[in-house]
Amino acid sequence: MYGLWRPRVLGAWRMPAAGPAILAINHSHNIDGPMLMGTAPRPVHFLIKKEAFAGPLGPFLRGIGQLEVDRTSADRAAVTTALDVLARGDVLGIFPEGTRGEGDFSSLRAGLAYFALRSGAPVVPVAVLGSAERRGRAIAALPPLRSRVDVVFGDPFRAGDGSGRRTRKALDEATVRIQERLGAHLADAKRLTGR
Repeated sequence: MYGLWRPRVLGAWRMPAAGPAILAINHSHNIDGPMLMGTAPRPVHFLIKKEAFAGPLGPFLRGIGQLEVDRTSADRAAVTTALDVLARGDVLGIFPEGTRGEGDFSSLRAGLAYFALRSGAPVVPVAVLGSAERRGRAIAALPPLRSRVDVVFGDPFRAGDGSGRRTRKALDEATVRIQERLGAHLADAKRLTGR
């Protein structure tokens, strides 16, 4: 990442130094996950669509601890594996919108809230800004080489309301709380970086 672009990492000290954590990252470009893997202060295990594991990339992704998920159905094996990551005290990376988009956290799926409530792990918001820059691209699928990409870590927070409930209502309420916190972090990150 540092050889091809100029990442600027802000607030990495906010990520817990030990214990389970869930990184919730906005997702507007293919390099957002690799950028975070290359700049985060701790190893991150991402839930990645199973299509990315096809061909020679599959063994590499598995070798660096990434997790395969089938997005077409409720993938119980992927859910169990992700919860095991958190139970070990490791870091799980999630794109809470489920796929690439505007990267504005406007449409969250319930998966992030489920993992946060089930594990009790804190959620750390992360904004990756500049990866979707279109001007000056030599390769259409990548941001301009040597361009600045900002990775901004926010303050960890608990998704639950403190009651320990894991009902459907608690999940829906946690999703709303998470969306508010992630949206506020993204706005703060944009102000901080001038993006």
